Amino acid sequence: MKAKHTIKPLFDNVLIKPLQKEEVTASGIFIPDTVKEKPQMGEVMAVGDGTSCSCDGKSCNTKMIVKVGQKVIYKKWGGNEVKVENEEWLIVEQKDVMAIVA
Repeated sequence: MKAKHTIKPLFDNVLIKPLQKEEVTASGIFIPDTVKEKPQMGEVMAVGDGTSCSCDGKSCNTKMIVKVGQKVIYKKWGGNEVKVENEEWLIVEQKDVMAIVA
């Protein structure tokens, strides 16, 4: 059964579910949460419609390049964390997405 999420990003924002990092090294050593790096790769769960508002109050359209289901690499400290179904996801601006993983 597919999980339901009700978050629809606005403007040129992207909702990303971070991919989980390995919790054990290749040699079998457990990595505690306190020393784990934040993941920089995730799956796109939803995208905005691409519009944004400029300083002069006029709206403009931004072409949305990322699509739902793609795996992306995003800036390490970008975005805002949101809680979705007891998980921490991110909402980032499309400009903070650095690459699409093929």
